[in-house]
Amino acid sequence: MKNGFLNWKQAIASAMVLAALIVISAPQATAVEMKGMLKSKEVKALVANAKTPADHMKLARHFNAMAEKHEVEALEHEALAVEYTRNPRMGSSKTPMRPNSAEHCKYFAEHCRKAASEMRAMAVAHEAMAKEAEK
Repeated sequence: MKNGFLNWKQAIASAMVLAALIVISAPQATAVEMKGMLKSKEVKALVANAKTPADHMKLARHFNAMAEKHEVEALEHEALAVEYTRNPRMGSSKTPMRPNSAEHCKYFAEHCRKAASEMRAMAVAHEAMAKEAEK
């Protein structure tokens, strides 16, 4: 019975850590979204019509903010992967890509990192376009 109690206690402790990570990272994602992120319609319009340095710098700021958002999401998934690895009873080892498994979280952390990298490349491209438009 003692082992069952310890596992239950570990599961609660892991859940509390996960909840704290989500609560801590949520304000960061919200702050990032408010700082430089554009609405989808604005991005589409700017991509189609950007001509001035200011237009391209708006897009660069947007893509940098998107990169930061993806980095925050990657960190969340990495933290979840650690917790699910630490306590496999929380996730299912029979189906490794279920949302509550370490493999699922590792996969999405990598996906978010790649997306962040691509967003940063887009930002760099628009910064270069802004410099070119100044000429």
